[in-house]
Amino acid sequence: MTSSVPHYRGASVPTRQPPPALWPPLDFALGALSCCGACVFTNPLEVVKTRLQLQGELRLRGSYQRHYRGVLQALWVVGTTDGLRGLQKGLSAGLIYQGLMNGVRLSFYSYCDATGVTALPGGSLMTGAVAGALGAFIASPAYLVKTHLQAQTVKAIAVGHQHNHQGVASAFASIYRREGVVGLWRGVNGAVPRVMVGSAAQLASFSSAKEWVAHLQWYSPNSWLVAMTAACISGVAVTISMTPFDVISTRLYNQPVDERHRGRLYLGFSDCLLKVCRTEGVLGLYKGMGPVFFRLCPHTVLSMLFWDLMRQRAGHEFQKQS
Repeated sequence: MTSSVPHYRGASVPTRQPPPALWPPLDFALGALSCCGACVFTNPLEVVKTRLQLQGELRLRGSYQRHYRGVLQALWVVGTTDGLRGLQKGLSAGLIYQGLMNGVRLSFYSYCDATGVTALPGGSLMTGAVAGALGAFIASPAYLVKTHLQAQTVKAIAVGHQHNHQGVASAFASIYRREGVVGLWRGVNGAVPRVMVGSAAQLASFSSAKEWVAHLQWYSPNSWLVAMTAACISGVAVTISMTPFDVISTRLYNQPVDERHRGRLYLGFSDCLLKVCRTEGVLGLYKGMGPVFFRLCPHTVLSMLFWDLMRQRAGHEFQKQS
């Protein structure tokens, strides 16, 4: 995903050459580390986003108490009520999710990039979507636990169903005891389309924007500013395309289940979509868009920047050795 750029203005930009393929375990580790590093900084916004998306669930606008009224106010409410640790709720599960999901997603995409698949018409979008689906499916149990933990709080500011887990390990154990292995993948039917759309938008827009910025020669060749500018553009594209899927995914993951282990509120993705639109309006699908943007944009910038710089460094070391 790097471009060969001349060192002087006015010259034509050579045809993009695919980057060298890295050792798969190393590629997995680089993708996991880059997104885990970003997760540490953006997890408080993920907590706020989850609360805003669950607030007023399946209720008409104005018929419920609004504990959270925006990004900054919500951060203040969580911080003053749950303490600073409350702003990092679900961080351990979030790191597991980011490591697994993005390790699979980014290493799969970079392998396809190195083999030239992404250069085919529509190849970047399709590869990004497939990579996202694989990562989302594998890491779904961690996202389930993360959502449960981030929704948990004291009664005064609680929204959505409260699962009352004691921690990450006990959450995994209690879900497994109650619903079995299948229960750990509850909500995956909302997660896969969510990450497919987000991954396709992120990776395709980042790759295209990076080549575009490099072609304009605003910065010196191989400057980290090329990747950062491309990541900023990518962050906007991801937020716009992903927010409705993010709301549906959060609702499916957090809903309570009955004695037959079926969701009490939604039967699946399409049922959730219809119920949200019917009771909360189309704007209900964009609940929490503010924190989604303020979380996804810096997360995209940080993760894509870390990933790109580490892959460039690893690629240079690989070329030296060969």
